[in-house]
Amino acid sequence: MNGWQSQGFALAIGVICGIAAYRVGLPLPWMLGPMIGNTIAAMLHAPVQAPMKLRPIVMPVIGVLLGSAVSAQVFGLLGSWIATLLVLPLFLVCAAAASYAVYRRVGGYDRVTAFYAAMPGGLNDMLILGAEAGGDERRIALAHAARILIVISFVALFFGLFLGVSTGRGASAHWTDLGALGLTDYLILGICAALGAWIGKAARLPAAPVFGPMILSGIAHVTGWVTVPPPTLFVIAAQISIGTIIGTRFAGATVAEIRRDLSLATLATLGMLAVAVCFAEIIAQGSGVPLSQAFLAYSPGGLTEMSLLTLALGQDVAYVSVMHVIRITLVIGAAPFVLRWMPR
Repeated sequence: MNGWQSQGFALAIGVICGIAAYRVGLPLPWMLGPMIGNTIAAMLHAPVQAPMKLRPIVMPVIGVLLGSAVSAQVFGLLGSWIATLLVLPLFLVCAAAASYAVYRRVGGYDRVTAFYAAMPGGLNDMLILGAEAGGDERRIALAHAARILIVISFVALFFGLFLGVSTGRGASAHWTDLGALGLTDYLILGICAALGAWIGKAARLPAAPVFGPMILSGIAHVTGWVTVPPPTLFVIAAQISIGTIIGTRFAGATVAEIRRDLSLATLATLGMLAVAVCFAEIIAQGSGVPLSQAFLAYSPGGLTEMSLLTLALGQDVAYVSVMHVIRITLVIGAAPFVLRWMPR
């Protein structure tokens, strides 16, 4: 298959697996289904390829969706976020140290590769910084792809299967038809998506294609300029695309590489999640933030994926999203300096 056919095949797998995941009642089915299906396809050496050209189109849609969940009441809760922010740097040190030990001591990765594979930052950012520092790009990419896959799968399945949170909440609570939005609604949401992505990139915000539109959409919804979220059909298409892109990150790797990297990533990610649970308990006890919400804020997944999961679970999207933006910013800003001063 050529590139377009491989991407189309991956998206077809994503659609089929998304429908299957929805039918069986998995939480966040339109992202989790395509993600798992394409990971399996990649492991079986099926000709799948990430549809990366869709990424800049679908990411702003998710940002607008997340912004639509922001309400004026959120600003009254800002004081309760201080404890989470103050503890966040210490959490990052502990989580990264636990993950680094796995990649360095158990996996035998070189110092630079282990460091950037262990950092709970954005995949693309850590890949660029790791490559510049002389790390193994493939291992770093697979480590972060596996981390996001494992975190989303673990958290979604845990909340869905053990806590009984169904897909009928949050992002899937109401179906918004295409006709439910007027021309003005489409215009405002479209401006939030396009202008927000541009502002986010110009301002060099972390996860700019998501966070920029989320900010503008939040402002538009809080002020009452628009009162509806994007059409559900657009949101489903965006989630299928994102899940497909995550799953196809493993395309081209050998079975031995995938097995080894997934094993190491599982061990490292479980270590970070254990640290996240401990810190979330501290925050819950000290500030009154619900344990589930604090855990989502500290779970080391991607901003887009964790924000969608938060929305699906009916938690505070603004709180969780802001914490992940600050986490990514801290990691990107501090990682090169920490590596430079780390004992060899």
